[in-house]
Amino acid sequence: MVYILILNYNGWKDTIECLESIFRLDYENYRVIICDNDSSDGSLDKIQAWAEGRLDVFLQHNNPLRHLSYPPVIKNISYLKHDREEGEAGGDEKITNYPLILIQTGANLGFAGGNNVGLRYALARDDFEYAWLLNNDTVVEPNTLNALIKKADRYKAATGSKVGLIGTKLMFYDQPEVIQGVGGVYNRLFAVSRHLGVFERDNGQYDFEDVISKTDYPVGASMLACKEFLEDVGLMCEDYFLYFEEMDWVLRGNLDGWQFGYCWNAKIFHKEGGTIGSNSKGAHKSELADYYSLKNRIVFTNKFYSHSLWSVRLGFIWVLLNRIRRRQFNRVSLVLKALNLNKLTSEITYER
Repeated sequence: MVYILILNYNGWKDTIECLESIFRLDYENYRVIICDNDSSDGSLDKIQAWAEGRLDVFLQHNNPLRHLSYPPVIKNISYLKHDREEGEAGGDEKITNYPLILIQTGANLGFAGGNNVGLRYALARDDFEYAWLLNNDTVVEPNTLNALIKKADRYKAATGSKVGLIGTKLMFYDQPEVIQGVGGVYNRLFAVSRHLGVFERDNGQYDFEDVISKTDYPVGASMLACKEFLEDVGLMCEDYFLYFEEMDWVLRGNLDGWQFGYCWNAKIFHKEGGTIGSNSKGAHKSELADYYSLKNRIVFTNKFYSHSLWSVRLGFIWVLLNRIRRRQFNRVSLVLKALNLNKLTSEITYER
């Protein structure tokens, strides 16, 4: 069984469109967990209304991905609703087979914190093989989960294989033939990363296993985690709030012999930063996204590559000049705040 875990924060329209595509999957044995990070827009009520057949999200007729989420799936979809304490305890163990679980986390716990609530629900239930972490601002093709599970099962069957996380091929929602990323490439000297394949038209140039050797981590918008990995390595680190969580997970897994995999047959169409205002083009990042992407360069480097702290801090000179060049003068203090952390969040250092 697979749990599909979706984190929502003031994004019910995107979440419902995502759910419409998920409930068209041709893989039958799955349940969906929605963790809401204390949204202020009534998200859980809206999602509940959708499940009961009282609400649909309008999609433009010229939307090239409209067929993945329209016409609406048949309602009613049975659901259970939990607060954080109930959810993390796995709910009532006697109640099973509800396709949709709604959990109110009670606070904005960030990316890792919100997803971890759902992962604790799954682990407490102890009735699954895989958990698929999927951004709410995505839509998927019907064969996506089937392709992912087939790839995961092949990894498990391979002699000596220990693959805990599997990434997918991310495509731009607004340009469905253009790649957003097939994996992340990390530069430890300056603590910056990029997506392999970004802005390239998809001609199958990344449809091979060796992509793993060219990347350092799967992109967090879509990751399949096996149960054994979760039990062995643990949940995502909550030090970051936003960004660097998947890299942290991969490196902690490496210490125990875990690797990550890649499934190019699983295409995910991603709107990219609908909630937080992140964007592949840095000039369009929100202040929130900008701050955490900078702050966590220091936090992550201190934890895993402390010998590179000097070069990462030096790189902030370019960051400052870049914000000034963009005339983002209000972000100068933001950059300085991210750089001058009085106390780093993580006190554990893993030298590699």
